[in-house]
Amino acid sequence: MFNSMKILDIKNLSIPEIKVIKFARFCDDRGYFTEQFRKSQLLEDPEIYFLNDVEFMQANQSSSKKGVIRGLHFQWNPNMGKLVRTLSGHMVDLVLDIREGSPTQGKIVGYDMPANNDRKYDEWIWVPEGFAHGNYFPESGMIEYMCSSEYSPQCEAGISPLSKDLDWSLCDPKLKKGFDEIQEYGAIISDKDRDAPSFNDWMEDERSKNFIYTKSENKGYQHE
Repeated sequence: MFNSMKILDIKNLSIPEIKVIKFARFCDDRGYFTEQFRKSQLLEDPEIYFLNDVEFMQANQSSSKKGVIRGLHFQWNPNMGKLVRTLSGHMVDLVLDIREGSPTQGKIVGYDMPANNDRKYDEWIWVPEGFAHGNYFPESGMIEYMCSSEYSPQCEAGISPLSKDLDWSLCDPKLKKGFDEIQEYGAIISDKDRDAPSFNDWMEDERSKNFIYTKSENKGYQHE
């Protein structure tokens, strides 16, 4: 039997710290088998250096109806990175750079992640610390995400995904159009997310100083 996670491809999105990890499924006439996560395998792959120092502390699962928008969420003390994939249905992941001083500060990107049991691969998207995370659902769906720290309700916040000051210029226009259409036809969104601060209001909050962009000497630009 296949006994190792097989990485097929790793790509950067238009914000390069956001990574998509494609891994193999092994298919036959019964269906498929895959290892979606094996820590030792990720540590041995030099292309996945960005996870080398990450210890996943919590795993979550959520189900959303068609037309749902969630996010944009983040936390500090401890900071949290998320490894996210779609289990069923159709999810579009949304990631916003909230690092003060970043060249992509205030920019939001989307990644289309429909589930498909017939293809020979699946995907994770890695959302590091220093980014706000959310998603929207063109169809009902279920997702899971592994977190690099435990949930800290006293140190969480959000930015409204409906905020008019988000910069969508790096996002695929088709995904932005899908987001706008969900709003037009009546998005399902919590009061907490709808009424969250705008991006500019958050950046004026003293707590935004928990996410500062710095230059790494050996891996280009990073955050701390």
